[in-house]
Amino acid sequence: MKIIILDTETTGNKDEDRICQLSYLVVNENLEIEEIHNELVKPPLDIKYEAMAVHHITPEMVEDKPKIKYTEAFKRLKELNSPENIIVIHNSEFDLNMLKKEDFNSFFKSIDTFRILKHLLPEGKFSLQYNRYALGLYRKENEICEKYDIQINAHDALGDVIVLHLLLEYIIKNLDKNFDELIELTKKPVLYDKFYQGKYKFEKIKDVFIKHPDYIEYMLNLADIDPDVKYSIEKILETTEEKPEFRFGVGKYKGMLIEDVASIDMGYLSWAYHNMKMGKWIRKKIGEILNKV
Repeated sequence: MKIIILDTETTGNKDEDRICQLSYLVVNENLEIEEIHNELVKPPLDIKYEAMAVHHITPEMVEDKPKIKYTEAFKRLKELNSPENIIVIHNSEFDLNMLKKEDFNSFFKSIDTFRILKHLLPEGKFSLQYNRYALGLYRKENEICEKYDIQINAHDALGDVIVLHLLLEYIIKNLDKNFDELIELTKKPVLYDKFYQGKYKFEKIKDVFIKHPDYIEYMLNLADIDPDVKYSIEKILETTEEKPEFRFGVGKYKGMLIEDVASIDMGYLSWAYHNMKMGKWIRKKIGEILNKV
């Protein structure tokens, strides 16, 4: 079994963008480095300035480089591409999608350290560079660099691969996980107890469900909702015994609970049910109140 620890740099992060650097280590089950691959490649489109500002790869650096499919690194990666081997990437969805644009479909077993950190350190931060310092990984970089004559630069693909190698080592040794467990954790949905972006960033999902159920309904109807966020919302809704508070968002009773409106103006409640634009959840609740009359 071989473990491939991989990172790419790209022309940007949009659908049209492509790889301009491919770097990876091949290590054995003891995490000993056996191969180092690091190549700049000529992408089929210009590198965006925003991307250059991150990885510092300029058009002049890649203009004489081969296309990725002609590089030794890419050819060797295809040779290694087998279910017997493991690929380790930080936020693997991005890099594997980039590789798919080069007609590379992964057959590796996958470990995504971004997802692993979300499972094992849920209150932490998950970026590779943050954990490079937070976990003290940077203290061990020089030893590897001197041994293999490697130059590390922040946000350079090879530099990130070295940090990723150290992060994998940290997870296995300090968090007491083996390869099989990490593969299964990568597949497992991440259960959040709060939102980490959006309108209610850092608020508990349960609290948002109770106070703002219309937002939860909106989130669940999004076609591109993050699968882990959807999983978390659905799990929390399954276990929450408290009932959501449905309030009018517009109109003469804006901000009032629909139960309070029912106690003073049932006619308005009936009118709102038949004429007002609203979510399915609140309409269903109003319908239940009207059916009791």
